[in-house]
Amino acid sequence: MIRYRLKELMAEHQFKTGARLTFDEIAKATAIHRTTLSKIANQRSYNTTTDNIDKLCDFFNCEVGEIMEHVKKID
Repeated sequence: MIRYRLKELMAEHQFKTGARLTFDEIAKATAIHRTTLSKIANQRSYNTTTDNIDKLCDFFNCEVGEIMEHVKKID
């Protein structure tokens, strides 16, 4: 299963800058709809486009592995 780390990146940003980062701010900067950002952050196994991942990598100045990770399912 793919797990997105969007909430963690937002928390890291807040810790580093002292400023709260909202989905609205990310949406304005990346042109990713706020609803899509919410789904990436909150829905398990949400499937988004590589274009969105690319935009988030640019926004957070990070690599793909910092945005998402593979987690093995426990049966």
